[in-house]
Amino acid sequence: MSFDLARTPTLEAVSTKDQHALAQNLQKRAEESIAAAESRADVMEARQAQHKTEERLSRLRKAERALSAYARDSREQMAAGEMAAIESIVESAASKTKIDFKKLEGLATLENQNRVASRAIQHLIEKLIPLAQISNLREEAHALMAEARAVDGIAQERAEKVLGAIRDAVTEEMVLPVDMSKGVAGALVAHSTRLKRRALEISENADRLERAYQERHGGQR
Repeated sequence: MSFDLARTPTLEAVSTKDQHALAQNLQKRAEESIAAAESRADVMEARQAQHKTEERLSRLRKAERALSAYARDSREQMAAGEMAAIESIVESAASKTKIDFKKLEGLATLENQNRVASRAIQHLIEKLIPLAQISNLREEAHALMAEARAVDGIAQERAEKVLGAIRDAVTEEMVLPVDMSKGVAGALVAHSTRLKRRALEISENADRLERAYQERHGGQR
């Protein structure tokens, strides 16, 4: 190692001069720490809660699609059935026999079913799906924050470990600045910051959806 301390008062000590290998090693250690954070019990519990709300939202959307398809098909059946009933009524009246209204009975059943299906679709679209979406967003934001806290904890532990390892050097030089942002701890803090930013965006989106829902329904849930 050769340097002129007068010209280069700020020095860097690295594990290798190979910048590519250094970057790969940093990424690998950061990924290992992130995986450890994701496997923590509180983080996994938060993710499971999010998955439950996500699955409920998916089921409700599936129900809305199924009911919409049924309503569309039943309308087509009613249109065809109504024409058949009209033709039957006209034919029975033209033959001067008792007018036949039997085919209208099936139409009444279809009409009732279609009406109930339409109300179910409205209930899904106006209430159940929006509430499920808000709940899912809340749980997603909570899960991201739980992971961010776990990552922060690991970053803090690594920083304390590094500082502990260089205490001997500090006793010799009195003051030894350490830039944690260039190491694994710094990479973890940056990752945590991204998670928190994403959680905040999702939480704000949930707030907007909830305000819109409250305005439509007069504060009722």
